Amino acid sequence: MKVKLAYGQGHLEAEFPDGRTTVITPAERAGLADEKSAFLHALDNPTASEPLRARIKPADKICILFTDLTRATPNDRIIPWLLEYLSFVPRENLTLLNQLGTHRPNTQSELEKMLTADVVRNYRVLNHEPENEAALVQLGTTKDGTPALLNRHAVAADLRIVTGFIEPHFFAGFSGGPKGLMPGVAGLRTVMSNHGAKNIGDSKATFGVTFGNPLWEELREIALRTGPTFLTNVTLNEHRAITNVFTGDLTEAHRAGCAYVKESAMQRVAAPFDVVVTTNSGYPLDMNLYQGVKGMSAAARIVKPGGTIILACECSEGVPAKSPLDNLLRSAHGPEEILTMLATPGFVRPEQWQAQIQALIQRRAHVLVHSSLPDDIVRACHLTPCRDIGATVREALAKAGPEARVAVLPQGPLTIPYLAE
Repeated sequence: MKVKLAYGQGHLEAEFPDGRTTVITPAERAGLADEKSAFLHALDNPTASEPLRARIKPADKICILFTDLTRATPNDRIIPWLLEYLSFVPRENLTLLNQLGTHRPNTQSELEKMLTADVVRNYRVLNHEPENEAALVQLGTTKDGTPALLNRHAVAADLRIVTGFIEPHFFAGFSGGPKGLMPGVAGLRTVMSNHGAKNIGDSKATFGVTFGNPLWEELREIALRTGPTFLTNVTLNEHRAITNVFTGDLTEAHRAGCAYVKESAMQRVAAPFDVVVTTNSGYPLDMNLYQGVKGMSAAARIVKPGGTIILACECSEGVPAKSPLDNLLRSAHGPEEILTMLATPGFVRPEQWQAQIQALIQRRAHVLVHSSLPDDIVRACHLTPCRDIGATVREALAKAGPEARVAVLPQGPLTIPYLAE
């Protein structure tokens, strides 16, 4: 049987054996018939909040936080709609702030593609600066005493409008909600504290868990310190069509959105598989290997111990090269050494959370990557290159025996499988 795998800005077709293959996808949800009308209606009918218009005084300074290039949020639609709704606010009172987290700044052309050229031309649009402490304000500390630093523009605003989309997240439970502030516009030191080895290693820091997840609960607590915030999150199907809009209180609107996503994304399976083929949901999420750990994590939930995971992730921007993750992976001889380093008191590195999760997955399974990366780059990241997914699956199944089975996650972490208890 042939299956189309999300890959780059299109699809990659792979052949899988009939009778031994289970394809796992999210429950299909149709896009809204009139996305713009539904979006504007939601702004006036929020969860646990007054309508957005009622929360804004004429002189208020508004900070609109939007997701960066690595996220599939349809910013090019929802940001112009939001600005149209806010046309009664003087433009000089509006700041659009890019939720980069610890990612690289987006270029002028990228911002124009994301937000439209008209928005970039007519409004103040800023990239967050996670390493520039002059651009940050301290709001208390994290649980380990690290300063809780957030972007000065977000903190100074009278109201923050946090936009984004909700999908399962491999260690924060779900994206969206408070993540738009923390780590979205947090300082690097603050993110490193929250994403430290202890929190990442907690069993509840996983897909689908927010309350009870120590990492998510801390980032929510820090996000709430900023003051009045209005959430504007959407949910999407695999075609990037908007399926629902969740607005209002940062916690309660997000809670409702998570419940909605969980119904379609979380898919129960009866038993683990010998081989799991996954993707990273295609572009923009598969633009680098840093993001690819999410697809690995989805597959790891249903692979047998000692089994095989194959990740299809284009990596058009590399690991990225010379990034903190690239440097950390290259500094070790293998996954176990990475885990030993992270367990060493005082050892802290940017982006160590991705390396830690990758190494923990590699304890469980053999991980191969089909990508545009040169083989030597893949091997330097302690992963095995895979040039032919179909052939590699056949080889792995042959080694595992006649009863061996393969699961395929064509949409990667947009589908979160879980084992029946």
